[in-house]
Amino acid sequence: MALIAHISDLHVGALAFHEELLNKAINEINEMQPDVTIITGDITENGYYMEFERAAWYLDNIETPMLVVPGNHDARHVGDQCFGELIVNRFDTLKLHKKGIKIIGLDSTEPDLDYGKVGRTQQKFMQIELEKAQKDNLYSIIALHHHIIPVPKTGRERNVLSDAGDILQSIIEGSANLVLSGHKHMPHVWIMGGTTFATAGTASSLKLRGKEFASYNTVEINEENIKIMLRSANGKHRILAEYENNCKVIN
Repeated sequence: MALIAHISDLHVGALAFHEELLNKAINEINEMQPDVTIITGDITENGYYMEFERAAWYLDNIETPMLVVPGNHDARHVGDQCFGELIVNRFDTLKLHKKGIKIIGLDSTEPDLDYGKVGRTQQKFMQIELEKAQKDNLYSIIALHHHIIPVPKTGRERNVLSDAGDILQSIIEGSANLVLSGHKHMPHVWIMGGTTFATAGTASSLKLRGKEFASYNTVEINEENIKIMLRSANGKHRILAEYENNCKVIN
């Protein structure tokens, strides 16, 4: 069995940032002892150096292997340079050898813009890494900030990837098992062509839609099934998706 924690949209430095919620979420994750924690961007509000310093301090309290990708807020005000300097566990690839899992991180941000783009260079990188994962019989996970498929209950769609169609095609053809993203502060799961697309809410911002609450996701993977749970630091939880595991690579 493998257990993955998925956090997104911390927004450290924003007026709506709630430190207590983030600390509770981190404490819960440490108690669960997942195999890895994946953070899908917007760890800061404005991309300022001091915000990154503070965000890095919170992330240092997570006691698991970690992969962090940047979000559009992190790419503001030359924030990509701050991210590269202060966030050590940044995007690339991460293998959990004993669990048979490969995580591929992508930077979907454009400087000072809210919309996202993966681009041809990263698309090719992703395709190659997915091919390697298939050859090695690994369960493959893609992590990026911007959602690839529009998320319900988020109003007019303005911030989907500009190259979403091409990236979606590469993901489906590459038989990626799971795609994790954030951005819209609205948890949701789509399943398409054998690939699951799971969007996390915000872990510590009070900018919430409707009756949603600050939350993060966990992904439980075993030989028989996969369960994606929505969890909050206040004890609320619900199942976002539960389905059969068709990739028998989990130890």
